Amino acid sequence: MRFATILAVMAFAAALAGCASPRSFGPGSSLAELLGKAGHPTDIRFDRNGDELWEYTTGPQGTETYLVRSGSDRKVKEVTQLLTEDRLMEIVPGTMTKVDVRNLLGRPSELTFTGAGIVWSWRFRSFSEQPGYLTVRFNPDNTVYERIVILDPRGGRDFEIK
Repeated sequence: MRFATILAVMAFAAALAGCASPRSFGPGSSLAELLGKAGHPTDIRFDRNGDELWEYTTGPQGTETYLVRSGSDRKVKEVTQLLTEDRLMEIVPGTMTKVDVRNLLGRPSELTFTGAGIVWSWRFRSFSEQPGYLTVRFNPDNTVYERIVILDPRGGRDFEIK
């Protein structure tokens, strides 16, 4: 029985070794290679210039979302980590819409409906590597009301009750 357990763990580790993160692919890599090693993206869309955008989320509790941009030649142009404080600060309350925010930060991990409006949030790691949430609340007209960074004082760990 012990041998079977060891064999199962080794097989699982070998399977994980075959997986690759989108961040490991640089400009010039083919989308076919990316698909073969990183798997299917969470979402595929196109921008105004015709570039194909593949989004790889690690949510709902993951802290990274990568956007892979490719041209008509199906080669990677760039890979961008979307969930950063810098990108959140690009959001302009009162002028940006849900579509703008979706394009900037990717698919939200959580959607909350409150009396004060709709709130989208994403797990992320701050500059200091502390886990937290990027949060955006919307007005009734679907423009941004506010953007907030909430750091997790527990460091992402659950409280222990003794």
